[in-house]
Amino acid sequence: MNLSLSGVYRPHSLPKLLTYSSFSTLCRPFCYSALSSSPTCVKPQVPLFLRPPIYSTKLCDLKKWHDWGKGVALSIGSTFVQSDDGPDSSMLCRELKWLMEDAVVDHSLGVEDDDRVKMRIGIEGLYCLWKQRVQERRPFQYVVGCEHWRDLVLSVQEGVLIPRPETELVVDFVADVVSENEDLRSGVWADLGTGSGALAIGIGRVLGSERGRVIATDLSPVAVSVATYNVQRYCLQDKIDLREGSWFEPLKDMEGKLAGLVSNPPYIPSKDISGLQAEVGRHEPRVALDGGIDGMQALLHLCDGAVLMMKPGGFLAFETNGEQQSRALVDYMKNHRSGSFCNLEIRADFAGIQRFVIGFHQ
Repeated sequence: MNLSLSGVYRPHSLPKLLTYSSFSTLCRPFCYSALSSSPTCVKPQVPLFLRPPIYSTKLCDLKKWHDWGKGVALSIGSTFVQSDDGPDSSMLCRELKWLMEDAVVDHSLGVEDDDRVKMRIGIEGLYCLWKQRVQERRPFQYVVGCEHWRDLVLSVQEGVLIPRPETELVVDFVADVVSENEDLRSGVWADLGTGSGALAIGIGRVLGSERGRVIATDLSPVAVSVATYNVQRYCLQDKIDLREGSWFEPLKDMEGKLAGLVSNPPYIPSKDISGLQAEVGRHEPRVALDGGIDGMQALLHLCDGAVLMMKPGGFLAFETNGEQQSRALVDYMKNHRSGSFCNLEIRADFAGIQRFVIGFHQ
């Protein structure tokens, strides 16, 4: 994963004039009626842009908040960049604009200071959120409660890893192989360590109306709850099965049956965690980041489990920390799991980093 969150968030591609009632027609299909149930007792947070407009404030007060927020952003300069490659003032100013777009319902604002503006959060809440963003370095995705990933808008919150753009390529790898193989297209796939459910949802949509389905697992009840929320928003609850547990433990009924296996596991060496950007190291779940002494602990466990869980001809795709880990993983699969895998390849991410290992079980 990219260890920096700067610039990851992409604003909603919505028109300036936006009403709450028109929102559902502008986005991918959501199943609002299905959002009441969850396999865990953890209640996922509703993203800011989906909250009802039950607040209002004077236009002059909103302008005052915006001017204050911009002043705070400009005061940062390049301090965060120099400290840990964090966001600079220009990035923070863009985030302030996005926060306002998510919070304000009607962007055709009045001209009089006493005009009322409909909001999805109170003005005091906006002050609190921006203080958290700048003073506490809380990730902007947690501030607004969502992240844009592929053509999805996924709910995220504390306790759930924020999906990165490069992980989108795993879905592309799957799309390529299922387009040419009916057995893979109609088989059972597993996304281990699903987090927000990003990969599971992406693959579920790739499988489309075929008989294929996805089982997504995560050790964290918060992650399972948030992933369930995201799955139901995209009406994929009949295609994706969420299970709480560590790696392969919830899949005991699937031994030798998986047609595909994907994972973006924790792969950062333990010694590197303290040096991460504050948004990542302080706020994202360590269990989703820390891959042990050399970062390979989870990756090797996934390889070992794949031997037992996948059927012959099954496809796998794992994300790693880069070329060194990718080469080490391929070496392990060839020499320590000899005869278990074939057609192993290392693939690059958008930046040209050799980040992914793909191949087939034999």
